[in-house]
Amino acid sequence: EDDDDDDDDDPYGRGSILDKSNRQVEVRRDCPYLDTVNRQVLDFDFERFCSVSLSNLNVYACLVCGKYYQGRGKKSHAYTHSLEAGHHVYINLRTEKVYCLPDGYEINDPSLDDIRYVLNPRFSREQVEQLDKNKQWSRALDGSDYLPGMVGLNNIQKTDFVNVTIQSLMRVTPLRNFFLIPENYQHCRSQLVHRFGELTRKIWHARNFKGQVSPHEFLQAVMKASKKRFRIGVQSEPVEFMSWLLNTLHADLRTSKKSSSIIHKCFQGELEVVKETQNKAISERKEGGGEHNGALKIMDGATENNNIGTETYRMPFLMLGLDLPEPPLFKDVMEKNIIPQVPLFNILKKFDGETVTTTVRPPARMRYRVTRLPQYLIVHMRRFTKNNFFREKNPTLVNFPVKNLELKDYIPLPAPTKENEKLRSKYDLIANIVHDGKPDEGFYRVFVQRKSEELWYEMQDLHVSETLPQMVALSEAYMQIYEQQQ
Repeated sequence: EDDDDDDDDDPYGRGSILDKSNRQVEVRRDCPYLDTVNRQVLDFDFERFCSVSLSNLNVYACLVCGKYYQGRGKKSHAYTHSLEAGHHVYINLRTEKVYCLPDGYEINDPSLDDIRYVLNPRFSREQVEQLDKNKQWSRALDGSDYLPGMVGLNNIQKTDFVNVTIQSLMRVTPLRNFFLIPENYQHCRSQLVHRFGELTRKIWHARNFKGQVSPHEFLQAVMKASKKRFRIGVQSEPVEFMSWLLNTLHADLRTSKKSSSIIHKCFQGELEVVKETQNKAISERKEGGGEHNGALKIMDGATENNNIGTETYRMPFLMLGLDLPEPPLFKDVMEKNIIPQVPLFNILKKFDGETVTTTVRPPARMRYRVTRLPQYLIVHMRRFTKNNFFREKNPTLVNFPVKNLELKDYIPLPAPTKENEKLRSKYDLIANIVHDGKPDEGFYRVFVQRKSEELWYEMQDLHVSETLPQMVALSEAYMQIYEQQQ
């Protein structure tokens, strides 16, 4: 007897359905076992594998004990479990249909809809538009209250770097809205895209059974897509993960080489780079005909002056890396290490088109100027340096405004091309990832803003608490997302 796959539709609405082996599946509204369903034990955050055969085909969840079993034919694991344990109600994790075993009829009862919503949260476009106006708390089954969109994420062994990245991306409204509606990316075959969408819907879902979400399935997709570069049990840096995630999602979402994606619409800006090199390097490049970094060369003014060649090109960026000043080596009179502070504006000068950044390999003097600002600006403070012996962390505190960061005062920006367009250069902070502790054994947490009430929350894995905006600026900022004021 093969395990029936359940692509059952009832084309004639007769209330009984033929399945693949042409057996009739009876559909009933009443089932004597509905009161055995135990919502407290249901958890759909884990990978959908049969707990006996480890197969992921045609998997059912037992709604009495929460375990996953395969099939519902007479020799299947779910059927055996129903006889051995006396558990009778099962839901197919793919088709969301509910069956009573061993009798084999389908249960059509609206009281099970809440379970379907938790298994696969759905949002209408109207609901998505109202999300940032919603101030209501939701209540989990254990009586605890949680805020949709502000739920904690399980840390599955050193995965705090993933959790803080996800929590900060959830504040980017157009990105979140895109992923809340699966039709937007149904053409896409990438597991990573669908798992990210699923996780987004679970985080913003207002009818969850519990006030936290486990990003287990998303992490499995990340491990597979990154060929184990990011994996459970190994700490990584959020900036590397953020950069990999955005680039991979962009590549998976776009339909052709030329087309854009929601990622680039949110985060992509443009830099003009002026590179001065010693003449020897320039002549070698001319012979090799090497192209720089696949970037767009708009002007290639390779002017030669005193054996120094200058070339200018433009390149897109998704995030800006800021260099922190070196911390002082000496202690002060009181024998205490001073924690140095630096205003954000000082380190933003790297992008004013005049400040020179020198690179060692290959030796060059670089000047950067922002020529186009993105709607969401991601900045990253380079706190960690690796030398031959160990990783060091720069403890310098960065002073930054939480609201009204005006970039045009510090960076010369090009005037808008269209006549009636205004230059938008004011930004508000929406997420701030911080690192606490030593470089190799520290942990990450994130401050995020809740739009509907303009309140700030501090999130660290499962721990979510409201905090004051003044507290946001007191920590060792590591990566930030700013939103352009409209």
